Amino acid sequence: MRFILPVGLIATAFAIAPVRFDREKVLRVKPQDEKQANVIKDLAKANQLDFWYPDATYHVAANMTVDFRVSEKESQLIQSALDQNKVHYEILMHDVQEEVKKQFDVKEDFPGRHSYAKYNNWDKIVAWTEKMVRKNPKMVSRIKIGTTAENNPLYVLKIGEKDERRKAIFMDCGIHAREWISPAFCQWFVHQATKTYGKNKIMTKLLDRMNFYVLPVFNVDGYIWSWTQNRMWKKNRSKNQNSNCVGTDLNRNFNVSWNSFPYTKDPCEETYRGPAPESEKETKAVTDFIRSHLKSIKAYITFHSYSQMLLFPYVYTSELPPNYEDLAKIAKVGINVLSIPYETNYTSGPTASTIYPTSGSSVDWAYSLGIKHAFAFGLGDKGKFGFLLPESQIKSTCKETMLAVTFIAKHILKHSS
Repeated sequence: MRFILPVGLIATAFAIAPVRFDREKVLRVKPQDEKQANVIKDLAKANQLDFWYPDATYHVAANMTVDFRVSEKESQLIQSALDQNKVHYEILMHDVQEEVKKQFDVKEDFPGRHSYAKYNNWDKIVAWTEKMVRKNPKMVSRIKIGTTAENNPLYVLKIGEKDERRKAIFMDCGIHAREWISPAFCQWFVHQATKTYGKNKIMTKLLDRMNFYVLPVFNVDGYIWSWTQNRMWKKNRSKNQNSNCVGTDLNRNFNVSWNSFPYTKDPCEETYRGPAPESEKETKAVTDFIRSHLKSIKAYITFHSYSQMLLFPYVYTSELPPNYEDLAKIAKVGINVLSIPYETNYTSGPTASTIYPTSGSSVDWAYSLGIKHAFAFGLGDKGKFGFLLPESQIKSTCKETMLAVTFIAKHILKHSS
C-alpha cells in the first residue's frame, strides 16, 4: 500500500518552485477548412496545448483564428504536423518566459507602493481598497461579500452615496486569474471616479445620481496563484472531488444553461464548470450580492482579456435577446467612443455569434435575472502579447476603456427605469 501525502502537505513540506515557460511558444493558426480544424483538434488530444483563443479545443472551427501555447518539447512536433498538413501558422511568441519578464516594463517611482501604471499583487490591492475608503470616506465604502475557497476575502467597493435605492452598476474584474489587465482597469476606474468627482462634469453627474459596485478581483485565489506559482493559471483554486486537477472556471459556474455543453464536465479542463451551478464560494458570493441589490442594479459589466471586443447576451445561444437592438447600439457607440484617443479597433456583438457559444456565463446569468444591460469587455490586445500585456499599455488601455464605460453609465442613467 502506497502512502500518499495530501497535496497541501506536500506543498508546505517542499516549497513549490513557480512554473517556468522557457522557450515555450504561442502559435497562431487559421484553419482554412474543417479538415485543417480537425488537425488542430487531433493535435490537442495528443499534446498539452493551452488554448488562449478560443478557450477550448471544442470551439476550433474553419476560418477561426486559433492561439495556443505549447511547450518547448512539443513545439517542434506540432510545427511539423502543421507543415505536413499545410496548415499555415505564425509564431506570436518564441519564448513565453521572456514575455512574462518583459510585461513588467514600467519602472516603479516608489518601490512597494501601489501604482495605476503597474500590475499590483493581491496584498497591494487589499491595502489600496483600505486607502480608497480612508481618502474618500463620504464616497467609498468597502463591503466584504464573502470569502474564497482558500478563505481570502471578497471585497466590493461601493462608489457613490449611502442611498441604496439609487440606480447602480455592478462591475467585476479578474474572473480569470491570468487576465491581469482586467483588475488593473477596476483599480483605474475607482481611482478616476473618485479623483475627478467635482472636477469632471460627467463623472460628477453620474456619482450624484447613481452608485457603482466594483469587485476589483473576482477570482482572488487564482490571481494570487498566477502571481506566485503559475502566471498562466486561469481557474479558481477549489479542490475537485475524485480528481487531482484543481479549480473551476468561474465563468462557467453560473446558473444559466449550466449543463448545455459536455466539454465543460472534465475537472482537468480549463473550462470546467464545477460540480453544480454556484458550487464555488466566489460565484455564490457575487450572485447573492447581486440578487440582494437587484432593485437598484440596472447594468452588469465584466472585464476580460484579450480580444478587443465589447460583447453582450446571449452567450449560450446565437438566438438574439429581446432588446438586441438597444444592446447593439450601446455597444457600437461604446466602441466608437473607445477608439477616439488611440484609434484602438474593437468589435462588438452578441457573444455566441461574435466569438463562440459557452455555458454558465456571468453575462447571461445577470441578463436572465432581469438586468437588461449586461456587457463583457475583452480588453487589449489582439494577441501579440495576449495575457501578457506589458505594463506600458495599462494607461492607454484603461483611459480608452473608461470612455466606453462612462458612455454606458450615462445611457443607463438616462434610459433605464
